[in-house]
Amino acid sequence: MIEAPDISWGALAPLLLVFGAACAGILVEAFVPRALRHPVQVGLALVGTLGALAATVLLAGTREVTAVGALAVDGPALFLQATIAGLGALSVLLFAERALDPARSAFVVSAAVPAGSPRDRELATVPQVQTEVYPLATFAIGGMMLFVASNDLLVMFVALEVLSLPLYLISGLARRRRLLSQEAAVKYFLLGAFASAFFLYGLALVYGAAGSVRLSEVREAVGTDGGGALLVLGLALLVVGLLFKASVAPFHTWTPDVYQGAPTAVTAFMAACTKVAAFGAILRLLYVAFGTAEWTWRPLVYAAAIVSMVVGAVLGLTQTDLKRMLAYSSVAHAGFLLTGVIGLGAAGTGSGLPATMFYLLAYGITTLGAFAVLTLVRDGDGEASHLSQWAGLGARSPITAAVMTLFLLALAGIPLTAGFTGKFAVFRAAIEQGAWPLAVVALLASAVAAFFYLRVVVLMYFSEPVADGPTVGVPGVPTTLVLAVTATATVALGVLPGAVLDLAERAAIFVG
Repeated sequence: MIEAPDISWGALAPLLLVFGAACAGILVEAFVPRALRHPVQVGLALVGTLGALAATVLLAGTREVTAVGALAVDGPALFLQATIAGLGALSVLLFAERALDPARSAFVVSAAVPAGSPRDRELATVPQVQTEVYPLATFAIGGMMLFVASNDLLVMFVALEVLSLPLYLISGLARRRRLLSQEAAVKYFLLGAFASAFFLYGLALVYGAAGSVRLSEVREAVGTDGGGALLVLGLALLVVGLLFKASVAPFHTWTPDVYQGAPTAVTAFMAACTKVAAFGAILRLLYVAFGTAEWTWRPLVYAAAIVSMVVGAVLGLTQTDLKRMLAYSSVAHAGFLLTGVIGLGAAGTGSGLPATMFYLLAYGITTLGAFAVLTLVRDGDGEASHLSQWAGLGARSPITAAVMTLFLLALAGIPLTAGFTGKFAVFRAAIEQGAWPLAVVALLASAVAAFFYLRVVVLMYFSEPVADGPTVGVPGVPTTLVLAVTATATVALGVLPGAVLDLAERAAIFVG
């Protein structure tokens, strides 16, 4: 007789709210008139994400494994789920931005129309908007929240696909620059398929060596045989699949093209939320399954951190497109985050876990705000992302330039911003574990990366405005809310980070 598993539905409330909103969004597409879909979809997505955020707050302090151990409801899972839900709600607001121009939506009206056709050019100016992006984004948010809570490699793989497939689709739904957007979606899909294959093959090898895909049982197998060759190879393939999602060099090749080609709101969503989800899964895998055999993963992570920081900082210097520059910034920041992973230490005894969780929150807020500003500077072909178009922005729109400067300084790690506090925390965690050479490389890479952030600031304030330059749009209510929240949080996490750092410290207890 098969007994029904004992499931705590209350502990699963954040996931149930998000996936419930996503499923309801599918029904809205089928039954609600087109004219009413946009406000209904936005409302549903916000209810799901903000409801999940509230549920994680109510569940704070829970220390139990639910769903027969396949999911963990512990401190790191709740902290990262709250981060993803909050950033996801802000991303939904960016999706909903229509401002004063009804045709300003970033999303194509009909994805089935061939790019460049007369019908496509006609639809570029109509007031209708694509509403399927909201349930797709909500499914992706649910997959990310499931990803960081997975205590089972098979569930982790399912979550990886649930979060990835919607992103492949919405990356190709740009209203303007359709061909570039579709090219980005295809590249993302193809390289994402390779990453999934790596993860699945690694899962099979780990199962063959440990006889289980449960992380706790993999840890027991590692402790028994000291980490055999099959386990080590399986771990390497699993980590490669996760490093792809985290935009870590040399697995970053999709990042610049996808960041540039996808609608800017989607780029912001991917840059903020996907980074949190990928590193949440990396932390859980390395701590819960392989924490007792640090030597099996530390060299790989050490090397990837150095390569990612160097590649992101150096190649970021050569970029003339702001979205591509922020893409290489993402690659560099992935390397900085890996210094926090190194700070986990043997069996997670270091301070790397709370430092990395804080960094993920700070980076997600800052990069989301930077892309939100980018949506306001526009030319006839959409967002004006070429650096030359930002010359003299400080004279034409002082407030926009000031807000962008704040986010760029935070990404550069300037004191009194969230970026400085996050970098200080992860670098200190690495040094505490004896990885001071890695911290030195990180400091040098930060100095190099600061140059291309400050170059934009100098361009905005110390260059003459270009003739027939881009316009700076008046943000609508959704974008105004996003900018207000992200700017305030960027300053607050830099000036008074103690409360959030303490919260991350208290949450840094995995249940395996």
